[in-house]
Amino acid sequence: MKTTSSALAASAVSLLALTGHAKPVGRAESKPLVNDDELQASVTVADLMQCAQDLEDIAYATPGRNRLHGTEGHLNTVKYFEDQLNSLGDYYTVEKQEYTTEIVFSSEASLTIDGAEVDTGAFEFVNNGTWTDRPLVPVANIGCDAGDYPDNVEGNVALISRGTCTFAIKAQLAGEKGAVGAIIYNNVDAGPAAGTLGGVNDLIAVGGITKAEGERLVEEISGGSTITSSGVFSSYIANGTSYNVIATSKAGDPNNVLMLGAHSDSVVEGPGINDNGSGSCGILTVAKQLAKSITNNQVRFAWWTAEEEGLLGATHYVETASAAVLDKIRLYLNFDMIASPNYIYGVYDGDGSAYNLSGPAGSAEVEKLFQDWLQESGHFVSASEFSGRSDYGPFLEYGIPCGGLDTGADGIKTEEEAANNGGTAGIIYDPNYHSAADNVTNLNPGVFETMSRGIAHAVATYGTSWQGFPLRNATARTGAARRWTRNYTRASKSSRKFL
Repeated sequence: MKTTSSALAASAVSLLALTGHAKPVGRAESKPLVNDDELQASVTVADLMQCAQDLEDIAYATPGRNRLHGTEGHLNTVKYFEDQLNSLGDYYTVEKQEYTTEIVFSSEASLTIDGAEVDTGAFEFVNNGTWTDRPLVPVANIGCDAGDYPDNVEGNVALISRGTCTFAIKAQLAGEKGAVGAIIYNNVDAGPAAGTLGGVNDLIAVGGITKAEGERLVEEISGGSTITSSGVFSSYIANGTSYNVIATSKAGDPNNVLMLGAHSDSVVEGPGINDNGSGSCGILTVAKQLAKSITNNQVRFAWWTAEEEGLLGATHYVETASAAVLDKIRLYLNFDMIASPNYIYGVYDGDGSAYNLSGPAGSAEVEKLFQDWLQESGHFVSASEFSGRSDYGPFLEYGIPCGGLDTGADGIKTEEEAANNGGTAGIIYDPNYHSAADNVTNLNPGVFETMSRGIAHAVATYGTSWQGFPLRNATARTGAARRWTRNYTRASKSSRKFL
């Protein structure tokens, strides 16, 4: 990863270009300057849902019925976006950026407790492991310290609460104590614990169960019962290659770039139509409508690969782009899940007022832009934690202002959110998250259109002018950026993935 010190090498000329006073280039005089209201109105639910259906069709045409990085489903997704953009003529320069990484192409996870099958969460990069009729042994506290693991876990299966440290650390500590496997129970009412072990490893096999099941087992074992389990866990891992797709408008000032992104890959379990076909279709629909007009500032759209493996496509872009390219990005906007069925109107908390994680100068301003727009439309706005756990993370780390919208993943909807926006309190925002049920039928079309029109509003606003938006400080690193460390390389939008 480049550090922000590379930005110090920018010349005085390039730094002056960041002020926003350069004249737009490449303007096609036959097209009008983008109009905010018109661009918003041109984004329709029919176009958005057609795009979502296209992505589902692409996934279902393959044996895996998904759009996982490195599979036929994702390669055809890349071709779809490339073809859609090239059909607009010469409005955009369209590029593909290749990326290869290790991928879990298939996995098996099954668990019985006292002979009864239980719903089991899978962990990416789990090693092959089986055991039969081995006692479950509860681990003290949260299982993040070696002292939490009792001696009698040796030869048996560690029963561990999710929380605080990574799944991989829990598996490592259990293995070092001699456990043959580990079962991690959730710490929220959101299904079985599941996620990733962070990459190829030599850890013991790990599975996940629900909070209620885990707490019941701990209580019964603490009361003197002996409870046995049998497990079968395995995964097939190989290198997978796919591409980022990047489209840059030929019109507009190239020294003052507005960049927008969404990841185009899915998890192995399903087609990923909300996560993140929705964000991908949102920015595609805006990009297509934008091509009918021109902008004063250059606009760049990106469809990232391998987000589900840990933001890897976006990270690759930031790590391989020159300082001269990155320093011209005035703002990066991210859209990851914008059609959740039990939705919120989420805006990234760029000023840190809700979660005490703020971004570089400009992050607060774009948060206010989205908040004001949603509130003026009569919607109750929820703050989304600005943790860097989606594709904006690498941009934050470089010191680029960031913002974005989302409608929620596996967080729990509050009573206040339900009272103001509808939906069901006490369950997660997308009950189909990371499952085969994440398909077109489970999108919320109205919310999908609203959030996509919010994208259009930001594009029209910043595509026209940076007035009132702070200048880039190329040497800035923020608290949020410092917290987004290499330790979270394979984390995603949800802490469910890594912790």
